[in-house]
Amino acid sequence: MLSLRDQLKCGALAVLMLAGAPAARGEETRTDLFKVVTVKDEIVIGLSADELKALGGSDASAVAHALAQKGDLTVWQYTVHRGPNGELQQAPTAKIGLLANSSLRVEPYSTPYAILPHQ
Repeated sequence: MLSLRDQLKCGALAVLMLAGAPAARGEETRTDLFKVVTVKDEIVIGLSADELKALGGSDASAVAHALAQKGDLTVWQYTVHRGPNGELQQAPTAKIGLLANSSLRVEPYSTPYAILPHQ
């Protein structure tokens, strides 16, 4: 049988492990947002770490360079929605195609809302 001290240690360890689990999962599914300024409007897009790696970088210049090199990219467009609990979230809404000739610039985009990952 475990002593009270050992039980408290195990309980504290369990709490620390559970507290760290969402952070670890958040890193795996992290989505970076970018604002693409086009001739007509501005679009917020999201790219996962794997997608950014495939493009050859992790910043806006890598996205812009890949768009210029390939001529077009298929990405997820993100907009603000209310989540099931009523909180505002930045969520993927549609998979869209970006054309290099209509995109003027790509810049990092920050948001105060939680960012939902795309599939």
